[in-house]
Amino acid sequence: MKTFSLLIAALLITSVAFADAPHSGNKQNHARKVKIQILRTYFKNIKDGDTISQEQKVEFGVDGMKIRPAGEDANDKTTGHHHLIIDAGGIPQGQVIVADATHLHFGKGQTETVVKLAPGEHTLTLQFADGAHRSYGPQMSATIHVTVK
Repeated sequence: MKTFSLLIAALLITSVAFADAPHSGNKQNHARKVKIQILRTYFKNIKDGDTISQEQKVEFGVDGMKIRPAGEDANDKTTGHHHLIIDAGGIPQGQVIVADATHLHFGKGQTETVVKLAPGEHTLTLQFADGAHRSYGPQMSATIHVTVK
């Protein structure tokens, strides 16, 4: 019985050693290829703390999702469009973003706009949402503070 147990142990060790041993060929074929999906929304041309003009071009960016006009497929959670929220924060996940002077919709898939702001301190929040204007939540928003001269 003792010999049988030693034989089983030797086979297990050998199996593990061969499983971990590299195969012949190109080493790159053996490296694990891990693709990390980054999901984020960001301002392309201005950053937190910038001083901007009263009439300012604002460019929107998104990683990990595709931009698609509103209404095309409201249930596709891999696409959406931008919303710019002026002097207010992001919208909780699943909540529909209202359309008003503070919540600007870019439902045609636009990736930039020109905003006109009064001099002073302002908060700009970029919020990504699905085809039915339902927010993807804080993970798909970006907020910056700017000073308008």
